[in-house]
Amino acid sequence: METGLAGKTVLITGAASGIGFATARAFAREGTQLALIDRDKAKLAKRADELRTHGVRVITAAADVSNAEGATGAVNAILAEIPEGPDVLVNNVGFAAPKAFMDITDDEWEMSFQINFMAALRMTRALLPTMRKRPGAAIVNNASDLGRQPEAIPADYAAMKAALLSLTKSLARAEAPAIRINAVAPGPIWTPFWTNPGGFADSLAAVHQMPPRQAVEHEMKLRQLPLARMGEPEEVANVIVFLASPLASFVTGSVWGIDGGSIRSLI
Repeated sequence: METGLAGKTVLITGAASGIGFATARAFAREGTQLALIDRDKAKLAKRADELRTHGVRVITAAADVSNAEGATGAVNAILAEIPEGPDVLVNNVGFAAPKAFMDITDDEWEMSFQINFMAALRMTRALLPTMRKRPGAAIVNNASDLGRQPEAIPADYAAMKAALLSLTKSLARAEAPAIRINAVAPGPIWTPFWTNPGGFADSLAAVHQMPPRQAVEHEMKLRQLPLARMGEPEEVANVIVFLASPLASFVTGSVWGIDGGSIRSLI
């Protein structure tokens, strides 16, 4: 299917791994120019080289966009290379720790706020002036099914993703018709979010006395997830590419679940 994205410029945060990298690769296959941001400089450089094999231009900026200085520096570095700004912004960066509510400190709440909400807010605010001038511009925010249907753990992450969904809808109204703004709400996706040492997979492995991935799949069955498995980053990336493309030209202010059926509500 022709997406109409060839020749466009796509900026992705948290682009060196997981959903971010899968999304970058999916856009590269569509012939877009890429502007990638991640705090892991070495991994970002390696990923950029991989993506260039698709014959596309790749610009990188190593920065931590969870703070104002990092976000500003990253945007300035990108705009120095592409003054016209991106056609598409994918606010992908995020982080969660599997902690019970009573174990989350004030500092950890603040960190979650900065990474999972303020990073997207700052990147969007910084790039709106240029994106308003780009015909067909689009923003896709990576939220979570937990923003729509919270679990007990992690409460901080779910709260911040709910805020991101609210911001998505507010901005979709504010920036229409020039910019379409949508969100994806992934369910359990097999990424470093789950697989990092001490992450959700390790925690469930300890609970169920199984290897990490097997323990996670077992947990999905216990939760009665209809598809009874983890999702793959590429399955999220495909929806992000669609939402960013002219194929979704009448879609804005929407939340697209890529969650294996975890959300049971009608709305």
